[in-house]
Amino acid sequence: MKDDSPSAPLRVLLKLSGEVLAGGCGQGIDPVTLDSIAGAVLDLAAEGCAVGIVTGGGNFIRGRDLRSVDRITGDQMGMLATLMNGLALRDAVRRRGGRAVVLSSIPVEGIFETFNPESAGDYLDRDFIVIYAGGTGNPCLTTDTAAALRAVQTGCRRLLKGTKVDGIYETDPESDPDARRFRSISHDDVLRRDLKVMDAAAVAICRDAGLPVSVFDVWKPENIVRVYRDPSVGSLIGGIEDDR
Repeated sequence: MKDDSPSAPLRVLLKLSGEVLAGGCGQGIDPVTLDSIAGAVLDLAAEGCAVGIVTGGGNFIRGRDLRSVDRITGDQMGMLATLMNGLALRDAVRRRGGRAVVLSSIPVEGIFETFNPESAGDYLDRDFIVIYAGGTGNPCLTTDTAAALRAVQTGCRRLLKGTKVDGIYETDPESDPDARRFRSISHDDVLRRDLKVMDAAAVAICRDAGLPVSVFDVWKPENIVRVYRDPSVGSLIGGIEDDR
C-alpha cells in the first residue's frame, strides 16, 4: 500500500528503453552503461525518491519486427527479453550497495516474484529499487503502457521516460535540424498531434491519472537526477500549460 505520511519518500517511475542498456554495442548489455545507469538510479533514490523501473527489451529482441513468428508470439518473446534486463539491472544495483528486487507480470517460479501493487508498495517503503519486468503480461501492449500502469498502481507522482533524444519535438529532429523542442505540452496535445514519444494508451493513462511525464535523454545517465530536479532538462507532459 502507498504510504501517504508526510515523511514518506516521493514515488517515481523510471522508464528505460532496452536499447540504452546496450550502450554503444547495439545489442545485448554493455557492462559500463549498465553500471552507470545503476549508479544514477541510486543517486535518484538518494534525492529522497522511492524508485520503480520498467525497461524495454529491444536490446535483445523487438517482437513487432520479427517476420518469422506471428504478432502474439513476437510480443511474448519481447516480454521475456525484459525479464533478462530486469535481472541485469537488479544485480548492477546490488553491486553498488543498493537493494533491488524484480517483480514480474509473468509467473516464473523460482526466479521472480509475481507483481502485485501491495508487494511493490511494501518494497518501495523499505527502500528497495523495484524493477517491473514482463511488460503488462499481455501482448499488443508496449512497455510504455506497462510503465504508465505500474506508476499509477503504485502511487507514483512522476514518470521519467528516458529516450535517445533530449525531449519532445514538433517534428523528427534527426530529419529536421530546425525542429522545435517543447519545454512543456499537455497530455491531450501529445495525443492530438500524434507525437510518437509514447504510445497513445500510455499517454491516456497518465492523463487520466494526472501523472506528469518527463521525457529526457537517458544516454547521459546523469540526466536521470537532473530531470528529476529540473524538468526543463527535457520536455514535460502535463503539470503545466502547453508551451506554444
